[in-house]
Amino acid sequence: MIDRGHRLPLSRQAELLGISRGSLYYEPCRVSAGDLAIMRRIDELHLDHPFAGSRMLRDLLRGEGIAIGREKVTKIMRRMGIEAMYRRPHTSRPADGHKVFPYLLRGMTIERPNQVWAMDITYIPMARGFVYLTAVVDWFSRRVLSWRVSNSMDIDFCLNAIDEAFARCGRPEIFNTDQGSQFTSAAFTGRLSENAIKISMNGRGSWHDNVFVERLWRSVKYEEVYLRAYDSVAEARSSIGSYLAFTTANSTLRPGTAAFWSTTRRRSRSALWFTPTVTSCSKAPTISTSMPKAICSSPIPGEPVQAQARLTARVPFTNIRMTVFYAE
Repeated sequence: MIDRGHRLPLSRQAELLGISRGSLYYEPCRVSAGDLAIMRRIDELHLDHPFAGSRMLRDLLRGEGIAIGREKVTKIMRRMGIEAMYRRPHTSRPADGHKVFPYLLRGMTIERPNQVWAMDITYIPMARGFVYLTAVVDWFSRRVLSWRVSNSMDIDFCLNAIDEAFARCGRPEIFNTDQGSQFTSAAFTGRLSENAIKISMNGRGSWHDNVFVERLWRSVKYEEVYLRAYDSVAEARSSIGSYLAFTTANSTLRPGTAAFWSTTRRRSRSALWFTPTVTSCSKAPTISTSMPKAICSSPIPGEPVQAQARLTARVPFTNIRMTVFYAE
């Protein structure tokens, strides 16, 4: 907006724009390595103790030998976009023109995909600097539908993420976010309203209203971000993208998850019911009570030809006797 080559003096340009002339010469300072290390540690402590405010974080850092004051902790928390999670009086107001929508998910049963989507933003530390990550998550399947990494907390990377989710997965019935300025902006809420989507927003300071996205952030940071030190935004975007692709593709096959155990139990129940179909061989049979591990289509001399198991009939496994024939 400021044209340094224009014949109009810079002071007059600043006056017309309503900004200070001194701001024309301001150059932002890089965040020091020491502050980046403190920001990383504060982020870890915030994940472990989301209720901790600036005073508690200050004391926790001092207990680790880091000399820091509450004012600096507050400044860093504000820069990172984090705050203590607790119930509080209604002391904050939305920005001018920003509407806050009610929370619609309380008491609702989520029973199908595309019923409810959720979105949030989190801080990602790098070796030098930091970026922000946003993701769209389906509440029913817990799948990450789209995500974006940005070096600023503007609205554009949030809009790009929901546009990609719409193009790939359709439209949800309800879209849930927190009350951040990106999500209460007219551009964001207007995009949802254009697609006939109901808008839901968390209560102020109520992290549990969007608990599935918060749980995703914990997994991303402990299993990916804290194990690496990204040298660039491109490297962070590539590595985080690989991790999210892995978790999305293997959400039902990943040990230690509820989806994994649900799938395993379902497969185990199916495996207990089958109908044996005996292949033909010429020798007298012997009886075995073990469940077949493979299917042999061409008999090998001296080796057992195991019966085929079909998962079509409901026959209790405990009452089955598998007949095994031997080839000549």
